[in-house]
Amino acid sequence: MLKAVANRAYKAFVACALGAAVVLAPTGAYARQPVDAGPTPAIALADLPPQGRATYALIQEGGPFPYDKDGSVFGNRERQLPPHKRGYYREYTVRTPGAGNRGARRIICGGPARTPDACYYTQDHYTSFREIRQ
Repeated sequence: MLKAVANRAYKAFVACALGAAVVLAPTGAYARQPVDAGPTPAIALADLPPQGRATYALIQEGGPFPYDKDGSVFGNRERQLPPHKRGYYREYTVRTPGAGNRGARRIICGGPARTPDACYYTQDHYTSFREIRQ
């Protein structure tokens, strides 16, 4: 058991040293495979949770935003959204009632800050996205 833990720790160290994104699983280390961005399913603005609609309204107003990271660049490393130059996408926190931190819900918008080209909602911290439609 100790040898397996040491082996995983060594693999994690090597991966970090090489700058690789590695996920450690009980049976070993697996690199996360990028997913090609295809069409994302849509969600109507009215179908967002109330906190999502409030965040969307703040985006349209230009803030102020409740979290320091709101408005920061979203790198689209997961490649779930259509490809664009770095800096195109920005992320905003959607409050999660009862969460002691920012939670997993976000709205990601691409384009100009107050009049984005498109916005996407994720409720599972970037695992899946749904394009917000008026």
